[in-house]
Amino acid sequence: MSADIEDILAAFAHFDTIIIHRHINPDPDAIGSQTGLALLLRAAYPQKVIYTAGPPAPNLAWIGPQQDVPLTAYKGALVVVIDTANRSRVAGSHFDQGEMLIKIDHHLNEDQLGSINWVDTNASSASEMVWELTRRSQKLTLNKPAAAALYAGIIGDTGRFLYDLTTARTHQAAADLLTTGIDVPAIGRREDQFPEKVGRLIGWALEHVIITASGAGSLIITQAVLKQFDLAYGEEQRVVGNIGKLASIDRWVVFTERQDGKYRVELRGKTKEINTLAVRHGGGGHPLASGAVADNLAEVQAITQELTQL
Repeated sequence: MSADIEDILAAFAHFDTIIIHRHINPDPDAIGSQTGLALLLRAAYPQKVIYTAGPPAPNLAWIGPQQDVPLTAYKGALVVVIDTANRSRVAGSHFDQGEMLIKIDHHLNEDQLGSINWVDTNASSASEMVWELTRRSQKLTLNKPAAAALYAGIIGDTGRFLYDLTTARTHQAAADLLTTGIDVPAIGRREDQFPEKVGRLIGWALEHVIITASGAGSLIITQAVLKQFDLAYGEEQRVVGNIGKLASIDRWVVFTERQDGKYRVELRGKTKEINTLAVRHGGGGHPLASGAVADNLAEVQAITQELTQL
């Protein structure tokens, strides 16, 4: 057992209050790993107080709820930041106000967030890492609710086992989760479905994405487009994966205009690594799935040009 995992499990046993944070603009793995870990801890230590901190995430509330944690709860508490590479992307306030801070993540280690930073870039997801904890602990035992949350996280971050970081260990994790009796088809259907207005946006996106001769795709979703389809910021995320299903695209970027005039940048690649491009623009992530923020249209155009040249 690695020293990091031993120390993490010891911290779980020691602290009476544990507060788990995830990243902003959450995806299924962020909520799944956060919720799954909380459910495992509550089952193992019913006397402890376990929080899942962060603003509401309505589209993912079916995986697990979020809580507004008061500052007073952080005194003497263990704080866990999961599935989050850097400080600026932590959702919720006061995460650095506890007695001890632990980071559990599978992205490139951009920030050392606490006294323990367990980072495994070979893991498919943070949910897979939480499953790993159950293999190393005599206290954390898989149960059906936790397994459902972790499975949702794994299939979310692996694109249902399509992406490069899907390994034999990933499938072993999924197999273990299935032994609890979770309803795999129901979880898959719930994660795959979307509202009609999102479907209309996907149709619009497939018509408007620009694809170069070399297979670079780019799309800009403005605030006006979000308003046209009656979408809240964040609901357009389903577009990103669907654009990549086009056979003519090898790598692609989706820019979404924020209310402050900046643009969220979602970079993806099928064969060419795009994370170095994201890092050049203040972001980061995985080799084939990264993100950043563009300050203006000039930076949007620069990113598009750099992607085309890869």
